[in-house]
Amino acid sequence: MSDKYNQAIEASKVITDDTAVAAIVAKILDEHIAGNKNTDVYKFLFNTIDLTTLKATDSQQSVADFTERVNAFDEEHPELPNVAAICVYPNFAQVVRAVLEVSKVDIACVAGGFPSSQTFPEIKVAETALAVEGGADEIDIVLNVGSFLDGDYEGVCDEIQEIKHSCRDARLKVILETGALKTAANIKAASVLSLYSGADFLKTSTGKEYPGASLEAAYVMCQCIKEYYESTGTMVGFKAAGGVATTNDAVAYYTIVKEVLGEKWLTNEYFRIGASRLANNLLSDILGTETKFF
Repeated sequence: MSDKYNQAIEASKVITDDTAVAAIVAKILDEHIAGNKNTDVYKFLFNTIDLTTLKATDSQQSVADFTERVNAFDEEHPELPNVAAICVYPNFAQVVRAVLEVSKVDIACVAGGFPSSQTFPEIKVAETALAVEGGADEIDIVLNVGSFLDGDYEGVCDEIQEIKHSCRDARLKVILETGALKTAANIKAASVLSLYSGADFLKTSTGKEYPGASLEAAYVMCQCIKEYYESTGTMVGFKAAGGVATTNDAVAYYTIVKEVLGEKWLTNEYFRIGASRLANNLLSDILGTETKFF
């Protein structure tokens, strides 16, 4: 089948041999991670966090309280950069918008039938539009993994494009759910389709049903982002999410991004980490004492 979707995937030169990818990642970390274990990097990483609450028990009050902690951080630690964004379910966008007092912190919402992407396309588009109307600056959706694995690339791309249109000025992060895709070949194909469908960010995982982020998946995704940038001039961000909990985890993803994409991507406009536990662990290492602020 030689349609434009398969042609785009086949045109990519990104490596898809899983053993080779694992070896390259191990070599990058072996050579470079030690040099990135310092307070300046930890502060930068803290500023890339999408501080996330996605629980069944979330409520207007709990989300308001969660947002107030971000406000309080700005007051109690003016010497440190704040998190990049607060990430919530779409029905709480208005709550965060009303409570958030920190201008440099964005509001991110999951949408599009998160975390399974299993609902009507019309619902995905409407949910996205409602989240943006409620105040979301960024929308995190899950690629339709079922359709992708069936080979319905046209359906996958059309859906992303429709959701992207309903984002208006908000940035769209497309979650590949790499733990379900499993192979470097699938991750490359999903990355290429998402990039050419208008994704502003590629994100690894939901952290819900499947294994979360992996450094091997991150490497393949970053190589796809680099290749896309070289052919189009468009910078697309990378977000690691799902199980990124320790300072060491975060530094490992930082190292991959730095070595594959370079210094231009080392800003929270193009590099994010989705996390709930990481913030306190990074803070503890920055401040030199165990801290449970969030």
